[in-house]
Amino acid sequence: MILQDQAYRIQGLSLVEITEQFGAPLYIYDAEKIKSQYLRLTDSFAKVKKFKAHYACKALSNVNILRYIGKLGAGLDTVSIQEVQLGLKAGFKPQDIIYTPNGVSLTEISKAVELGVKINIDNLSILEQFGNAHKGVPVCVRINPHIMAGGNSKISVGHIDSKFGISIHQTPHIKRILDNTGLKLAGLHMHTGSDILDVEVFLQAAEMLFDLAKEFPSLEYIDLGSGFKVPYKEDDHSTDIEYLGEMLSARFLDFCKQNKKDLTLMFEPGKYLVSESGYFVASVNVIKQTTSMVFAGIDSGFNHLIRPMFYDSYHQIINLSNPNGRERYYSVVGYICETDTFGTNRKINEITEGDLLCFKNAGAYCFSMASNYNSRFKPAEVFVIDGQAKLIRRRETLEDLLQTTVEI
Repeated sequence: MILQDQAYRIQGLSLVEITEQFGAPLYIYDAEKIKSQYLRLTDSFAKVKKFKAHYACKALSNVNILRYIGKLGAGLDTVSIQEVQLGLKAGFKPQDIIYTPNGVSLTEISKAVELGVKINIDNLSILEQFGNAHKGVPVCVRINPHIMAGGNSKISVGHIDSKFGISIHQTPHIKRILDNTGLKLAGLHMHTGSDILDVEVFLQAAEMLFDLAKEFPSLEYIDLGSGFKVPYKEDDHSTDIEYLGEMLSARFLDFCKQNKKDLTLMFEPGKYLVSESGYFVASVNVIKQTTSMVFAGIDSGFNHLIRPMFYDSYHQIINLSNPNGRERYYSVVGYICETDTFGTNRKINEITEGDLLCFKNAGAYCFSMASNYNSRFKPAEVFVIDGQAKLIRRRETLEDLLQTTVEI
């Protein structure tokens, strides 16, 4: 998004005009940003001939976005049978989909087996059940490395108390299950958290998987998950993807050569691909002055954008309607009958009722975490592609809220 001719624009299109066309609140996604992020990652690992990025679709699962990312050449990382089905509907081949559930039953996993996707298991009990039920089906296991990584404790998933993964210290148990059931271990997987700035965390995790890989001759791929940090503010830091590619590619190729292995190196970027592509636009309902604060109340709440309340995440807020106005301090809040504060004491160009506010970094874990709390409708989604704004999800209506209700 750039400020050009007194308007904030994506691919030359004014965000104000897009919102006037489709209404607020509204999610808007920029295809060019998704493409540039994907190419940046794949270019960084160009020396690795067998490299695959699987998009973590829980970040943003609109089938039009999935189809676009698939056409770029990515595979798909899924965490539920429904995401698997969406991926297939979007045109992904089963072999390009990896299914990494957590806390699900063997029944759901068996449905994924029937669909032909890669299976990734993070539980010893389920691994043994899987081996007895699906002999001959190759499997990947998710390892918990006991590494505290990520922006905060809410998004770190590789520490010792995490519910995710099989402890790296339980490797002997994995081997015993493989021997007893005849399972083929095709992949090793590790994901330690989100918003990881330090490249050394990825290199440390890779070394742990390399050491494990020596013990499993049937391996076909190593999957390092993702967790790349993206910038949230001006001059904010982000993961140095180019440096990571340089360092990890060299180490991976050296490992494969030394151990005579022909492995695929995989990542599962979600937020990295779509976060910066997304913008959430809402209109201002009311300006409320209290004895200590000036509130800008918008026609949205955590029913549409819960990340600031759930993860304490930061989203830069811009006044699209007054790009050159003088700056004042506001607390931007929602219309939900709860405390739903998007930002406190934010410096924003002067706001008046009816203005359009834009939240940046709204592509990942924003619409996908939306709800109908307070019986509010979910907003529409628009995809800006090839210089055109296209509606990819209509706004909900009362009929949508009642569609699954059964009257008695």
